[in-house]
Amino acid sequence: MTEDKFYENTIKSDTIYDGKILKLRVETVELENKKYSKREIVYHQKGVGIIAFDENECLWMVKQYRKAIDKVTLEIPAGLVESNELPIETAKRELQEEIGFRPEKISYLFDMHASPGFTNDKLSFFLAENLIKSELDQDEDENLVACSYKVDELYNMIENGELTDAKSIIAVLYAMKIKNERN
Repeated sequence: MTEDKFYENTIKSDTIYDGKILKLRVETVELENKKYSKREIVYHQKGVGIIAFDENECLWMVKQYRKAIDKVTLEIPAGLVESNELPIETAKRELQEEIGFRPEKISYLFDMHASPGFTNDKLSFFLAENLIKSELDQDEDENLVACSYKVDELYNMIENGELTDAKSIIAVLYAMKIKNERN
């Protein structure tokens, strides 16, 4: 079966909301069978997530309150790519803002689409190592605490339901792979 069979042609697009970091559109699409359907799509600003290992092979995480779920979460350092900024530069900046370190070594790993059924949300993952103390002020709308954990401890938090953030779960699983390859 060819991919053309799955293509949906946009006939009409209405912006319902246009905010600081996301936009909501309702798109009318024509399907391959010539029928029509509506797609509610959240367009989200591109972001980065960082797997940041310290010299003890611990992974840096941040604790912060998330209003959408009304809980404090444990997450990898992450942030949104600003206009005219390369994702790798965003990753370096976010590390300095969120955990107070800059990496001597940083490399791109992979991209992830959070939930392509309704959003274009895309996160680029980076591996940061050889961390050097270097702080930048946190964003004025952020209130977080940085802490480092053994990868095995984070893996147990996933199994126990304590760590529920999807990007962080992916990062911990990838960090486990890296750790196993190094040993």
